[in-house]
This record gives sequence, C-alpha cells and structure tokens, in this order.
Amino acid sequence: QVQLVESGGGSVQPGGSLRLSCAASRRLFNTYVMGWYRQAPGKQRELVAVISGGTTNYANSVKGRFTISSDNTKNMVYLQMNSLKPEDTAVYYCHVRTQESISWGQGTQVTVSS
Repeated sequence: QVQLVESGGGSVQPGGSLRLSCAASRRLFNTYVMGWYRQAPGKQRELVAVISGGTTNYANSVKGRFTISSDNTKNMVYLQMNSLKPEDTAVYYCHVRTQESISWGQGTQVTVSS
C-alpha cells in the first residue's frame, strides 16, 4: 500500500488560490490512478480530479479553475486551485489506486471565506 501525506491546505478569501501537495511513500507510476477527493460537512466525499496515464478528468464544479498534476520523479501529486469559492470549502483527500491497493491520505482542510 502507498502511504500518502497531504499538505498545503489553509484559509483563503474567495477568488484566492491554494496548491495542495500529496507526498507518496514510494514511486508512482503513470498507470496508477491518482486523484483528489473532498468532503464538506454533512456531505458525501466527492471526486474533484483524477490523473492517469497523462489523462486528466475533473468534476464539473471545478473545471477551468483546478489543475491536477503529478511528478513521478518526486512521488508527488498536486492540485492547483484558483478562483476559489466558498463552496470549495472541504477536507481534501489524496487518493492513489494501483492494481493491488487503494490508498488515502489523512486529508487537509481548505476553507474559503471572506
């Protein structure tokens, strides 16, 4: 299993930006499915963005504002979040799926408020 540690969360005003980072305990391969999910209070965890084999997909609510990327040489997955809105407030979780396992990070809080 891959151990994942997120960082980069925090509080920001609407319209601001944050960059989340996810450090993996071992090498990430392009064949893995790597992604970011989020869970707001009282809501189910939802997919935000995924990347696999160089292909990315985004939730409609974040398209054009968020960008997922990975640096497999550094075992890192990133989520650049721009034009943040109050409805983006949630705990953000890094996720990696391999052929053998599914791994989650502990989550990082993102709060968007004026």
